[in-house]
Amino acid sequence: MPADKTSHQLPLKTAINAEYSSRPPTIESLTAPPPIPEASYDLRIFQSLRRIIQSIEIHSRKLARDFQITGPQLDSLLVLHENGPLTITALAKHSYLSPSTMVGIVDRLEEKGLLVRNRSVVDRRQVLTTLTEAGLKLAEKAPSPLQATLSEGLKELPEFEQISITQALEKVVDLISARKIEAAPILVTGQISEASAMKSSTTDTR
Repeated sequence: MPADKTSHQLPLKTAINAEYSSRPPTIESLTAPPPIPEASYDLRIFQSLRRIIQSIEIHSRKLARDFQITGPQLDSLLVLHENGPLTITALAKHSYLSPSTMVGIVDRLEEKGLLVRNRSVVDRRQVLTTLTEAGLKLAEKAPSPLQATLSEGLKELPEFEQISITQALEKVVDLISARKIEAAPILVTGQISEASAMKSSTTDTR
């Protein structure tokens, strides 16, 4: 007569049920992803990159929500606040952007009443961008751009660590064949040269 398999399974089921009844699942255990194995270097890199992207998105949404401005726009205001009136070409050089991209950013800032364009009293051929009173106040009270926060943190590290981080990230860029993609050193998602203007929307990245 074959053995009753159910009789052998009962103790195991009982033990499992007892474990769940004594330790009910928490919200964290149900929503949190499983931990990544320490030796899974590729997954750890993907997770780190995703965290960086999410951090940039959160910062960008905060700027748009609280100050109705984007990261590149704030960066331009801070450059003018530090250096005084500049031509668009000079402003673009300080921000490591092309002059054509900077024209779009200046257009948006002018629409918001944060800067004005006037001809230089020294050389009438030059048009200078100058902060308005509203632009000056915003530059003084807005939070630092995310890249400024990162820059300050990097400066506190030994030079060999800064070199190591730089080389590691540049290697990741090469591994995903992204070296030829043109990118300004501004932490923002989306295209900086996007044509649409940000009014109440948070999708514009210029």
